[in-house]
Amino acid sequence: MSKITFIGAGSVVFTLNLLGDILSFPELAESEIALMDIDPERLRVAEIMARRVAESLNAHPTITTYSNRKEALTGADYVINTIQVGGYPSTVIDFDVPKRYGLQQTIADTLGIGGIFRALRTIPVMLDMCRDMEEVCPDVTFLNYVNPMAMNTWAVSKATKIKSIGLCHSVQGTAKQLASYMGLAPHALTYRCAGINHMAFYLELTYQGQDAYPLLRAAAQHTEIWEKDPVRFEIFQRLGYFVTESSEHCAEYNQFFIRRDRPDLIERFHIPIDEYIRRCNVQNAWWEQMRQKLLDGTAVFHPDMSGEYAALIIHSIETNTPRVIYGNVMNTNLITNLPQECCVEVPCLIDAAGIQPTVIGSIPPQLAAIQMSNINVQGLVVEAVLTGKKAHVYHAAMFDPHTSAELTLDEIHQLVDDLFAAHGTLIPPLH
Repeated sequence: MSKITFIGAGSVVFTLNLLGDILSFPELAESEIALMDIDPERLRVAEIMARRVAESLNAHPTITTYSNRKEALTGADYVINTIQVGGYPSTVIDFDVPKRYGLQQTIADTLGIGGIFRALRTIPVMLDMCRDMEEVCPDVTFLNYVNPMAMNTWAVSKATKIKSIGLCHSVQGTAKQLASYMGLAPHALTYRCAGINHMAFYLELTYQGQDAYPLLRAAAQHTEIWEKDPVRFEIFQRLGYFVTESSEHCAEYNQFFIRRDRPDLIERFHIPIDEYIRRCNVQNAWWEQMRQKLLDGTAVFHPDMSGEYAALIIHSIETNTPRVIYGNVMNTNLITNLPQECCVEVPCLIDAAGIQPTVIGSIPPQLAAIQMSNINVQGLVVEAVLTGKKAHVYHAAMFDPHTSAELTLDEIHQLVDDLFAAHGTLIPPLH
């Protein structure tokens, strides 16, 4: 049976969902599950949870735990990455230091100054991980769930030989949301979607063989629907296509919504400043509750398929079951009016032959234009890490749409310096 290694297994929500998905397939129910985390207590809780999930599904995997990453990776067929370098303390830094300059954020994990510094501390760890894989499991399929997805996947694809794909739930998750807005069944829509992670667009959206966009436009006319997703409906109105990631995420990927001199915009578009900090606090409280329930034996699991792609990919490769999922991969003439070798999110066929991305061709120019504003930042951050040139970090911050709309060049430079100082040795030295 295949060996599936979880790096960052202490990310219990992800591990719970993905393990439940994997072990729900009879063909995968006796896999070797290797759990690795640098936090001994989180690893202990993850192991107890894994055994309880397996028991609830009547699955019989071999479950092993590791504090040593290379040992966990040795012989792996699949690696699932859910690490968070620096954890909650670094996340707080990414929010608090920019606030001193009046720079507000919602999620800060994908773009913006928070996304830039999350990448600076995450990419080097992922590259070290991939070098371990090149040594001890060179034929592995690397399934990455860690943000900033585009920057991490871009760097890994460019700098290593490991077969990798970046996975997110925004495409399939948003499709279900759109169906609900239109009063349709959750899986009623079919679609063709492409772009970059968190900023892919539904190029085609159909219901019963007909264009569903008129239905969506009609739904958006209802105030109660518009207010559920105000930023994305505004972007839809302006660009003509619906974007895949949530309003709270989208608000900080451009210069239009979060403005310290325009608090009316924040109110009008219901933008939740500091949203990710609140989510982290909720997740931390959930983990403590789950830990206690696992230790006292009162935790009960009834795992349902989560909708994440990892288990589907593993099952398709192992059983030669063809499926189409949406993945983040290197742009090798897949989207022809975006830069070669950037990271794009496109449909991918999965079967025993592995991951086969779909050629999209050219996307509408207005969609390419807004994506380029993000790709420019992503590319500069990747270049900074791969070349060691610190100047490119300042360049990335200068060209970031949200940061540059709020701060002067002097403020941007000082903010970058302050963040380097605050994160300290978590970010490898750049020159």
